[in-house]
Amino acid sequence: MSSIAFSQFGAADGQPVIYFHGTPGSPDECEIFDLHGKQHQLTIICYDRSTIAPRLQGDAYYQCIAEEIANKVGANPVDFIGFSIGAFIALQVCRAMNGQVRSLHLVSAAAPMDAGNFIDAAAGKAVFRLAQNHPSAFLRLARVQGWLARRFPGLLLRILFSSATGEENTLAEDKTFRTAMTKTLKTSFKRDSLGYARDIIAYVQPWKATLADISVDTHIWHGAADNWSPVAMADYLASALPGCSNITILDGLSNYSCLYRTAPAICQSIKALN
Repeated sequence: MSSIAFSQFGAADGQPVIYFHGTPGSPDECEIFDLHGKQHQLTIICYDRSTIAPRLQGDAYYQCIAEEIANKVGANPVDFIGFSIGAFIALQVCRAMNGQVRSLHLVSAAAPMDAGNFIDAAAGKAVFRLAQNHPSAFLRLARVQGWLARRFPGLLLRILFSSATGEENTLAEDKTFRTAMTKTLKTSFKRDSLGYARDIIAYVQPWKATLADISVDTHIWHGAADNWSPVAMADYLASALPGCSNITILDGLSNYSCLYRTAPAICQSIKALN
């Protein structure tokens, strides 16, 4: 029995794919892969990282996820999809999987802050700087964000998308997307804000040195208009990851719009490996 809550999409008994949701985010994000997973015989699993004990930090946290995945997939090869800050978690779990990951797809991926002057170009720079320099104050902010997500998710959604660029603006006006994102935000903080805070605080610490250890076949998908994960982050990751075999930059797309646009192609790419 799984000790980490998870959601499953796509085919009931297909090739296992692990999706790493964003931060803030939740397994509800993964629903956009459901139809494509069914079409390509992929079983797409997303673990709810907020259900992992807050005491697990750093390598112990990544190892916990890796062990859960290994127990789930057995000896089968497994493919990873990491979105935004979830891409950072996916990369760290890859290191703990001892070569069992067959391919890694990084979508709107957030690169290490210690690898360049990315922070000033990022829409979330104030939050990242707070987490870097004043983690206790950031934890208080995270609690406020959690309260907003539970009580007024629509307001938090408007705040998050107030700096939207490119196709993100169009997506933010779509009623279906707003409904899905409101649900995602509510479930992201349904327990507490500690899981969200753990990911952010870990992300803003130095980790560029870990990339040289990740040799898995990696595909990068990124929007040219992304101001949450600026496109320079994609270029850096492509140069720093030894196994990067493909980088696709999509004009006019930003963070979530890139995820929505690339979901079919990612599933097709994973299916082609079988």
